Amino acid sequence: MDLHVDETEHSMEMHLPYLAKIFDGYPVKIVPILVGALNAVNEAMYGQMLAKYVDDSYNFFSVSSDFCHWGSRFNYMHHDKTHGAIYKSIEALDKMGMNVIETGDPDAFKQYLLEYDNTICGRHPISVFLHMLKNSSTKIKIKFLRYEQSSQCKSMRESSVTYASATAKLDA
Repeated sequence: MDLHVDETEHSMEMHLPYLAKIFDGYPVKIVPILVGALNAVNEAMYGQMLAKYVDDSYNFFSVSSDFCHWGSRFNYMHHDKTHGAIYKSIEALDKMGMNVIETGDPDAFKQYLLEYDNTICGRHPISVFLHMLKNSSTKIKIKFLRYEQSSQCKSMRESSVTYASATAKLDA
């Protein structure tokens, strides 16, 4: 990446405070991997390359992404009126994507993105991670824990960004 992209990238500054809290008192090494815009073939390739690291129980992965960026300023205004208010439609759209991610199926996630074009900015790292899980011998279960919207849009003039957090741990 060029210097400008490196200087404006902010995902590490979002992760480091949480990681510092979680691993306080433990010696850790951090290997940041920035995933840009990849095609499906490269998502699968990188997922396959990195899968062996899932099988090492000393490794911890933190994957970052916002979810739907809704509103005219994001050039995305999907509204399925069968769900009622705009914010309810956004929630239904996101939860559909979250349910697909929980299956661990990268192909189903890709199909969801193709069908709904949801503006999940971390779609590529999520896809790489899903391919990692698919290609590892360790069985991991993803479960979403929390979902929030920056605002509850009720009119087409408003905008919102949504956030979700999940865990991925051994499937017992």
